[in-house]
Amino acid sequence: MRSPRFTAVLVAGLLAGCAQSPVAEPEQSAATSAPSVDAAAVTVNAAEEATTIVSGLDAPWSMVRLASGSTLISERDTQLIKELTAGGDLREVGIVGEAAPDGEGGLLGLAMLDETQLHAYLTTATDNRIVRFELEGEAGSYALGASVDIITGLGKSRIHNGGRIAFGPDGMLYATVGDASDPETAQDLDSLNGKILRMQPDGSVPDDNPFDGSLVYSLGHRNPQGLAWDDDGQLWASEFGQNTWDELNIIRAGANYGWPLAEGESTGSSFEEPVYQWATDDASPSGLTFIDGTFFIAGLGGERLWEIHPGETTTATATFENAAGRIRDVIPGPDGSLWMLTNNTDGRGDPRDGDDRILQVELTAAP
Repeated sequence: MRSPRFTAVLVAGLLAGCAQSPVAEPEQSAATSAPSVDAAAVTVNAAEEATTIVSGLDAPWSMVRLASGSTLISERDTQLIKELTAGGDLREVGIVGEAAPDGEGGLLGLAMLDETQLHAYLTTATDNRIVRFELEGEAGSYALGASVDIITGLGKSRIHNGGRIAFGPDGMLYATVGDASDPETAQDLDSLNGKILRMQPDGSVPDDNPFDGSLVYSLGHRNPQGLAWDDDGQLWASEFGQNTWDELNIIRAGANYGWPLAEGESTGSSFEEPVYQWATDDASPSGLTFIDGTFFIAGLGGERLWEIHPGETTTATATFENAAGRIRDVIPGPDGSLWMLTNNTDGRGDPRDGDDRILQVELTAAP
C-alpha cells in the first residue's frame, strides 16, 4: 500500500535533521549502470508453459526448499507453516501462534540454517520479530519445536513491515525491515526500521557490521522485500517505492538509500543510486532470486515476473504479465528451473481457480 506523498514541511524537517541536500525527483524511469555479473545468463523459456506444482494455498508469503526434497511455505494469515513433500503432498508442519495477521502483517519470511533451524519473520500484536524453531522429524513428517526469540521490538504497522529474511554466503542472517508507516525511522540509526539488518544466527551483532554495536547494515529503505546474492557474494535487494519508483539496489555496508528524502534516482545527492527502477504500477517488487547470472523479481501490483540482466546497462524484461496474477516470491527450482509463488488470495488480488499456487518455470540459456 502506498501512503500519500509527504508534505514539504515534513521533508524540510527531515532534511534538517539528517543534514542531507534536497534531491530532485527523476523525470522518467531509466536503467542505470551496474557491475557486470560474471556468469552465464539464463532466461525464461518462452516455448514452455508454467507448470503448477501445488495449488490451494492461502495467502502464502515465503518458501524455502530443503535438501530433503521438501519445501516449507509460510501462510501470512493462517499462521501456518506447510510442507510440500518431494512427492507433491501438502501438509501442516505447525502453527506460529504469536503471529497476529493484520493488513500486510502476519507470518512472513522463512530462512533455514543447517536444515535443522527454521527462522521466521512475523508480526505479533505488539511488534515485528524474528524467531527460531528447531525443525524436528524428517521429510513428510516435519514438526516445529519450541520457539526462541532472535530479535524483537521492531516497529509494526498494517503496512510496510518488510519481512524477508535470508542467510548470506557469510553465514549471517539478513532481514528487510520496513518503515512501518513512520518514514523518519529510515534515516534514524537509533531505529531498526527502514533498514536492512545483518546479524549472527542467534541475533547478536557481528563485529564487522558497519555501525559499531548495531544490527543496521544499510539504511534509508521504505519497504524492501527481496534479498539475493550474486555469484561474487554481492547482496542485492528489491524495494517498494511510494508513488513514483520501485527499485533494485546493490546493497553496500553502511550505505544510505535515501528514503524518505529520495525515491528512485537522486543524481547529485549522497544517496546510493538504484541499479534499476520501475514505475510503481509495473512492479511492486517482492521476492528476489539470482540464477546463473540473471535476477528474477516477483511483481505483486505489476502482476508479472521481472527478469534482470545486470551489466554496463542493466536491462529488464517482463514475462507472465497478468498470466498468474500477483507474484509474491521466487526461488530456484529443481534442475535449473524457477519457482514462482502467487499471492492472489491476500485480499488485494483476483483469485483464480486453484489459487494460490507454486508454479514451475523452465529456464534456458540467454542469447
